[in-house]
Amino acid sequence: MIEHQPVTIIMIEDDEGHARLIDRNIRRAGIFNDIKHFAEGTAALQFILTNPEGPAGNGPALILLDLNLPDMSGTDILAAIKNEPKLKRTPVIVLTTTDDKLEIERCYDLGCNVYITKPVNYESFADAIRQLGLFLSVIQVPEGAA
Repeated sequence: MIEHQPVTIIMIEDDEGHARLIDRNIRRAGIFNDIKHFAEGTAALQFILTNPEGPAGNGPALILLDLNLPDMSGTDILAAIKNEPKLKRTPVIVLTTTDDKLEIERCYDLGCNVYITKPVNYESFADAIRQLGLFLSVIQVPEGAA
């Protein structure tokens, strides 16, 4: 039998105000999973790909990704996550101020699950998180499946 692991939420957001707002609204939606916050893409990517506590080494995660980061592009982070076989199915929600149609299309092409433009409609944001959380709680990905 596969043991169920709680899903870690990884938030990659450089704006502290936005990060607090996102955190508060996740909690308001009734989601109390552990949230790991990173203000820079490099540190987040290192944690996601190589840290034994990160999703590549330790199982299920949901990634909230801002595209406009000080040290690297969110689309590069998204591409790196989706190019890693163990993380191909990790859900990624892009939360960003960019509403450029080409950028949105590019993110979906790279494999993001939901693209939300800030300022966020927090009802639809909470709904997207709840639905992905529900999905993650019932779906078990067998070891080695890609």
